[in-house]
Parts: sequence; structure tokens; C-alpha cells
Amino acid sequence: MSILLQQLANGVVQGGLIALIALGYTMVYGIIQLINFAHGEIFMVGAYGSLATYTWLLPQGIKDSWVLSLPLMLLGGVVVAVVIALIMERFAYRPLRNAPRLAPLITALGISVALQEAVRTFYPDATSALRFPRVFAEGNLALGPISVPWSGVLIIVVSIVLSVLLQVYINRSRMGRAMRATAQDPDTAKLMGVNPDRVIVLTFVLGAALAGVAGLLYGSYITNVNIDMGFQTGIFAFTAAVLGGVGSIRGAVIGAFIIGLVKTIGGQYMPGGTQYDYVWIFVVLILVLVFRPQGLFGEPERVRA
Repeated sequence: MSILLQQLANGVVQGGLIALIALGYTMVYGIIQLINFAHGEIFMVGAYGSLATYTWLLPQGIKDSWVLSLPLMLLGGVVVAVVIALIMERFAYRPLRNAPRLAPLITALGISVALQEAVRTFYPDATSALRFPRVFAEGNLALGPISVPWSGVLIIVVSIVLSVLLQVYINRSRMGRAMRATAQDPDTAKLMGVNPDRVIVLTFVLGAALAGVAGLLYGSYITNVNIDMGFQTGIFAFTAAVLGGVGSIRGAVIGAFIIGLVKTIGGQYMPGGTQYDYVWIFVVLILVLVFRPQGLFGEPERVRA
């Protein structure tokens, strides 16, 4: 029982991390019907941006205090992630907005590879894992047989808080209403005074900022980063978005926690161990999509007349 409880706790931590990335996938798809496969690399670039901020910009006195270094690293990672996302949207996706759907999909895959190679060039030794500083309080939170690092607790708290704030922003703010209107019918929204370009840019900014936060939290929790982390975690995040219903904020978050729990429980108890945890994730995804193709919280696609 103690092992089961510990694996459940580990799954919740992984789910919280995946949720921050899955939100970017689901928002971009909800607005412009684009599966941004380069979003995992935005997460990776955010982690390296935080690492570069710590390595080259922070003096030793600040490095020794996580209270001071954590917000500055967070700022560095988010800024790098947002700038890359803005460049990507402006020069790669915007010219293809009215192109066949296959064109931006191939472009996203190309950007993914390009970002990996850019980081490899910037960090010549990036092919191997680089040590990431543990910039949060050391030690564990012990609850009976369960032990969770404080960095893992931070992941859970931050992911839930940011998910709730994002949902409130989309439902209550003026720009959130513009985002929902653009997602439902961009042509009609434009006639009502909504600027679709501004809405799409804001969507990329929000998604990239969440990915940048996830990059810092991942590095602090795992204590190392590598250029493959974006692809691996991005696959989980994309799967979570599809599982919950692409375009649904609540679905992306719940799908992410389901993926995290399936990964840890499957790796512990199912045949093949951790080498086959991917298999059980996609088995769950296939079963859900067979019986509910729109995902757990998605709506059936409406065909406009």
C-alpha cells in the first residue's frame, strides 16, 4: 500500500507538470485549429533559458538564495520561451494560416528540429544531460508513507493555481471573451470588432509562458535538462490534451493528471515496468477515443453550413 500511495503522489507531480504544457497545445488548437508540435520545444527552450540566466546572469550571492534566484530564473525562462513563440507565430505560422492543414503541421515539425539544433549549437555539450540547480527548498514533504520533494509540491500547487487563473481569465476577461469568440467563428468575431491576430498572438504568449514555467519546474525537480526533454514531455502533453478534449482547458488539466497517474502506476505494476509505460498511456488514449472520439470533455465538432 505504501508503494501504491507513493506512486500516486509521483503521478500527481508528473501530471501537474504535463498540465502546464498541455494547456498550450489545447489553447492554440482551440483558436486556430493547429496542432503545434513545436510546443514541446518551447518548454525545452524555457528550461535552458532559466539555466542560462542562472549560469551567466546571476551573481554568486543571489545564486546562494533560492528566494532570490527562483523568480529571476523564472523570468529568464518565460522571456526566452515567449520570444521564441512570438517569432515562431509571426514568421512560420501566420503566413500559413489559410494554407492546407498539412502545411503548418509539417512546419511545426521542422521548427521542433530547428529549435533542438539551435540549443545544441548554443550549448555544445547539450547532447548529454546538463545539471540544473535545485533552486527551491531542499528536503521532502512527508505525509505518512508518502514523501514528495518540495519542488514536486511546488509543481502541483503552481499547475493548479495557474490552470484556475487561466480558466477565470478566459471566462471573465474581455480578451478571454475575444478568444472564445475567435475559437467559435473567427469571421464573425472580426465583424464584431475582434482583432484575430492580436488574439492569436496572446494565445501563443500565454501558452509559451506556461511552458517556460514548466521548464523551470522540471529542471528544479529532475535536477538536469537535455534537448530531448521537449519531445518526450511534449508527447505526453499532446496526449493529455487529446484525452481531455482538444480545446478544453479543464480537459487538458484532468487529462494530464490521468496521464501522470497511468505512467507511474503502469511503470510500477504492469508487465514491462517503466520501459512500457508509454504503451499503457496510449492504450488508455485509444480506449477513450474509441468510445468518446471528442475526448473526455470535448464537444463533437460542429460543421458550419
